[in-house]
Order: sequence, then structure tokens, then C-alpha cells
Amino acid sequence: MPPHTTPIQTVRDQIAGHLRTDILAGTLPKGVALREQPLAERFGVSRGPIRDVLLRLTQEGLLVSEPNCGVRVSPAPSEWMQPLIVSQRREIEVFALRKSILEIDDETIAELTEMVESLGRACERGDLGALAERDIAFHRRLLVCAGEEDLIAIWLPLVTRMIMHYSRHDNMAQSYEEHLAILDAVRDRDVERAIARLAANIQ
Repeated sequence: MPPHTTPIQTVRDQIAGHLRTDILAGTLPKGVALREQPLAERFGVSRGPIRDVLLRLTQEGLLVSEPNCGVRVSPAPSEWMQPLIVSQRREIEVFALRKSILEIDDETIAELTEMVESLGRACERGDLGALAERDIAFHRRLLVCAGEEDLIAIWLPLVTRMIMHYSRHDNMAQSYEEHLAILDAVRDRDVERAIARLAANIQ
């Protein structure tokens, strides 16, 4: 089996990562407008890559494009929408995990382990943006294991809207403990325990 390599990030990937972290951490608060020219100056690029990044983050649900108003950071889901978003995300992830858990190989377990350890380090630093990003990355990796590409497109706007302004845990270490519990159950190939711990984490 070829060694695992980290994909090389393009300039667009790097800019998207910076803006995504700022949004997830609340550094860019909901409703704030994002303009192409100031962002181009900030990152030292032309407006073309910025335009592509803003479109990508809009598709992810982090930004919203409004006629005559430009692009703004999406508001948090309303109280009416939150239960629906949670339910849909949980259903998608449970479906994917049930389909894939018995076929997850040791290399993937090693990747998931590193993701959880990285999430734990973000908790120790009190880095909310990094915590949110690593949370998404862990769940996305589990979803990829199902081999159903369409699931990502359905799931991504749900998870980003849930994790924006991440504040469910008073103690960030709780997030680490929950993801570690999911990982332990996946490593043991314990289907029902893994699903129960995954479902408990998604709320």
C-alpha cells in the first residue's frame, strides 16, 4: 500500500482555509460583508481567486450571496431550523458509518487517530477555529469511507451551519472526549456503539 501523503494545497485552498477558520471561530461575525478587493489585497492575489473562494464558501453554507448586497457571512440557523439540520446531519452520518465501519482499514484508522489528536491539541490551546475545522475534517473522513460522493454535497452545508459559532461545550475537552469515544468504537468495529457515540456527538 502506498504511503499516505498530504495533498498539496493550492492558493485558493489556502485562502479558503484561512477564511473558513475565521468564520468558524467567529472572527468574521455573522452578517459581515466580504469584499473582493480588500480580500485580494490581504492575501496578495488578484480578484479572480477571491471570487472562486467566495463561491466555494457560499456553496459550503458559510456565506450567503444576496442580490445588490454582495456576499456576507451566513447567520446562525434559526431555532426552528436547528432541530431539522441536526436530524438530517445525524441521519446522513449514521447511514454512512453503518455502511462503511466494517471495511475501514488500518491506514484510515491511523488518519482518524491523528485527526483526533490534532483536535485535542486545538482544545488544549483553546483554539476555537482549529477545533471547529478538525471536527469537520474528522466527520468528513468518516463520511468519505462510505464511498458515496453525493453524501458530501448534501452534508457539507449542514455541518458548517451547525458548527458556525461553535459553543456547545463549556469545556472544549468534552469535544475531544466525544470524538475519542467515536474513534475507539470504530477501531473496535463495534457498529452499535460507534453509531450511538456518533449520534450523541451530533446535537
